[in-house]
Amino acid sequence: MNQAGWWRGAVVYQVYPRSFYDSNQDGIGDLQGIIQKLPYIADLGVDAIWISPFFKSPMKDYGYDISDYRQVDPIFGRVEDVHQLIYAAHKLGLKVLMDMVLCHTSDQHPWFMQSRQDTSNDKSDWYVWVDAKEDGTPPNNWLSIFGGSAWEWDSNREQYYLHHFLKSQPSLNFHNPSVRAQMLAETEYWLKLGVDGFRFDAINFCFHDALLTSNPAKQKHHRKGRGFSKDNPYAYQYHYYDNTRPENIAFIEELRELLNQYPGSVALGEISAEDSIETMSEYTYSNKRLHLAYNFELLTDEFNAQYLAKVVSNVDKNITGGWPCWAIGNHDVVRVRNRWGGKDANILHSKLYHSILFALRGSVCLYQGDELALPEADIEYLDLCDPYGIRFWPRFKGRDGCRTPIPWNENQYAGFSEIKPWLPLAESHLPLAVSIQQQDAESMLNYCKRLLQWRKKQEALLEGQMTHLAANESILSFVRKSANQSILCIFNLTEQKSDFQLPVKAKLNEKNSFSLGLYLQQGRQLKLSAMSALFIELM
Repeated sequence: MNQAGWWRGAVVYQVYPRSFYDSNQDGIGDLQGIIQKLPYIADLGVDAIWISPFFKSPMKDYGYDISDYRQVDPIFGRVEDVHQLIYAAHKLGLKVLMDMVLCHTSDQHPWFMQSRQDTSNDKSDWYVWVDAKEDGTPPNNWLSIFGGSAWEWDSNREQYYLHHFLKSQPSLNFHNPSVRAQMLAETEYWLKLGVDGFRFDAINFCFHDALLTSNPAKQKHHRKGRGFSKDNPYAYQYHYYDNTRPENIAFIEELRELLNQYPGSVALGEISAEDSIETMSEYTYSNKRLHLAYNFELLTDEFNAQYLAKVVSNVDKNITGGWPCWAIGNHDVVRVRNRWGGKDANILHSKLYHSILFALRGSVCLYQGDELALPEADIEYLDLCDPYGIRFWPRFKGRDGCRTPIPWNENQYAGFSEIKPWLPLAESHLPLAVSIQQQDAESMLNYCKRLLQWRKKQEALLEGQMTHLAANESILSFVRKSANQSILCIFNLTEQKSDFQLPVKAKLNEKNSFSLGLYLQQGRQLKLSAMSALFIELM
């Protein structure tokens, strides 16, 4: 592995620690649980792990509301466990990325508790405080992603404070140089402890418009987003002024300068913006900003060859000075098996979706449980934990359905814990338990292992460019080409057999190929079985 650029073409496995493995039998996954299961992760053939937040937190948003950046929440363990995890991962050849939330804290963080006391203390300007209008209403029309106004009244200061998410997640004021310096220091604390980099949560939300300009209305036919388009007014605005501000670029360059002091460390940014692909391009431009960025273009419900080709083409065309990263699942969206395939989707669908994912130019984030083809869990209202789902039930059921515990075996509580887990285990997950799939050569788990092992040997898939991208009603195809190799990638996305016409001069090296389903060559034509994938080297 190229230690300096190890992240180029890497597969990063996302661990949601609450639901991965419970080592101390309290119903909640923890750091020691991750350590115990690291051999499983390494055996998949991935290159790194990204761990969702384990910082000290009141858990109103399950760790994305941090009350101390330098402490591990007791439910997950201690800082010493992080040391042990990094050491154990490195011994297995795995890099470790932490999930860092820079744009806001918990309202239980000492900084905010001090800031809200009065207007004259030394933290008074660390958050975004604004006077009410003459009629007592908030200063503008900005909205929270989690519903309602992005402004919350504080009776202590008799002012409103900004929150992009829950009202218990006040936004830091990045216009204040002291805040920027402090967040760089919080980041460096973990670099000094040996972490290999960060996935920066909502990285484009750090700065807001200093003039507090109201956002313009969005036309109805343009309203779309991450599960909130139908019933969340957040989608009714163009978010030009509350996030993705030009001032953020300078801060991202400061972040990169910090990481450059720790060779091999990487910055992966989550981008959710009005034009996410353009923002990805801007945030990864040159060699001075983020190493990697991913957006939500493949985390939506839309799935067809033309749409995939459009997204892939736009990313490939626009990400000219950086390196893209791809995700089709994470802890915020419906499991990809059902999101793209519907309620009747089966394991074959999951195999096809991940075949496409692992073929794209760039790096990859693989969400825990997707290597098992887990479907979305159906959580009853009384069992919901996610405040987002509770707020918008029943049309939007929140994120709990993709966050349920990993089924390690068919025993009670699926080998995740010896007591009732924090979220219910889905009955539909038990036949997909790790212990069962490990014994089945045709399982989703073993398919992922084989594909990732083969992918590691293909220079073109790891670092090659993308050419000859094409799509019709049935088939998505492209060529990945490096200095020494070209690989033709073909995907039949339909439930019917389809034909693919080979280029006139194409010669196939069947000795170096990988396929899902069957194919038959007849002259210049390939006949592909339904829901199939073919990777084949061109001679």
